[in-house]
Amino acid sequence: MTERTRIPLHRDPKVRAILVQVLAAVVVGYGFYSLFQTTVDNLVARGIQTGTSFFDEVAPFQIGFTPFFDYTLGQSKYIDVFFVGIQNTILVAVLGIIAATLLGFFIGVIRLSPNWLVSRGALVYIEVFRNVPLLLQIMFWNFAIFLPTLPAPKNSIAMGAFYLNARGFHTPLPVIENTTGVAIWIALLTVLGIGLLMFARRAKVLFEETGQRLPVLWISLAVLIIGGYIFYLVSGSPLSFDEPVLGRFNFKGGGQLPLPLFSLWFALTLYTSAFIAENVRAGIQSVSHGQTEAAYALGLSRKNTVNLVTIPQALRVIIPPTISQYLNLTKNSSLAVAVGYEELVAVWAGITLNQTGQALVIIGMTVAVYECLSLLTSFVLNWYNKRIQLTER
Repeated sequence: MTERTRIPLHRDPKVRAILVQVLAAVVVGYGFYSLFQTTVDNLVARGIQTGTSFFDEVAPFQIGFTPFFDYTLGQSKYIDVFFVGIQNTILVAVLGIIAATLLGFFIGVIRLSPNWLVSRGALVYIEVFRNVPLLLQIMFWNFAIFLPTLPAPKNSIAMGAFYLNARGFHTPLPVIENTTGVAIWIALLTVLGIGLLMFARRAKVLFEETGQRLPVLWISLAVLIIGGYIFYLVSGSPLSFDEPVLGRFNFKGGGQLPLPLFSLWFALTLYTSAFIAENVRAGIQSVSHGQTEAAYALGLSRKNTVNLVTIPQALRVIIPPTISQYLNLTKNSSLAVAVGYEELVAVWAGITLNQTGQALVIIGMTVAVYECLSLLTSFVLNWYNKRIQLTER
């Protein structure tokens, strides 16, 4: 029996792979350390002490749009500016992702429509908005369309208690009058939501057993709206509404969605939806024609075939590239500085950096925020994508 020859360590592929990775990690770490130390030395040479002590200093500038944060000129600190920037970035990112997903899915489906005019219209939409630079689109919608078209505040377009003008969209703002009543209302809505989830699961079981399909979405929406209003009355109507009132130059009271936010959201939605539409088209075309032919042979209509056969299988192809579009939308929101929307880059990496000169800390925190938002988005969507993947027996 021959004795197995032992491979020398310097020739072992596993050992060499580990050594190469360790060496690469050391080189990268040293590179980052050298970059950091050089930056700190340059700042010290210019009389700028790097640190976080400026967080507690009062910010000497106003931020106009702070929907979920109490920001007051002369009282709020620089660290408050950081959180305001994060909330405004997340707000436009969430609104953009929702709108771009709905619009992109719709455009992607009609892109494959047998109607020549509809499909070519969708193709034109995709090619136009996908190939025009996003910054140009943001500036076009804000400065060339919305600002010249919408009237001044005194000539606002009135829609009941809602007003639209060149400064934004003014809405009534809910004010809590009875905290206990609000808690009761939220508790009742939570119970109602749990009941609707149980109803949706039961409807799915009923469909699998009998083939009878209930309009779960419409029933849930109707029950949620009617039930929510009834529960609101039962809890004692705990909210009042502060309505906007036209003053001498602008509206006072109520809430306002500034025009830069709408322009940015509109442009991000159109731009990103064009890419999502192509992902949807590719996903639908990846489903075998045999699947749709079998569905038609079973008597399913075109609508049911798309909803029950094509889309569930296409999602496995659609979701991975769409995750990248969600990440791009979040990062592209940093272009808001072109229209004056006060998101993270504008108020933190822009105004605050110019005021304090703390480039290292501010830019590092900004990078960390975008990194965390991207990782969180990827984690959630990859988890969902894993759930809907085919499972082999």
